[in-house]
Amino acid sequence: MEPLKGRFRCFLFYGVIGMEQGELRICRKCLLREAQTGEEYFRSLRQYIDNLDPDVRASQDVYESRLLVCRDCELLFQAMCRSCGCYVELRAALAAQECPRKKW
Repeated sequence: MEPLKGRFRCFLFYGVIGMEQGELRICRKCLLREAQTGEEYFRSLRQYIDNLDPDVRASQDVYESRLLVCRDCELLFQAMCRSCGCYVELRAALAAQECPRKKW
């Protein structure tokens, strides 16, 4: 499964939406890896996920399929799940974790 690149709900480029008056704002339906302001945090999170023991980390296919579900969820807000408060990229990366709403 390929990463979510190009799969956006709105006209945006990696988390930033252009407004009519020229101002920019963060898209609230983006994952952390898509938001420009979250780049450094995402790098740290990605490094943490990459260094997880293989026995606790979900496979790449499982990870990406979980993120697809999160991406379409009405509870996703600025890369966080409003149901439990987690960063969805981290929860999706852990094999033993599940969606708090049982969507995956």
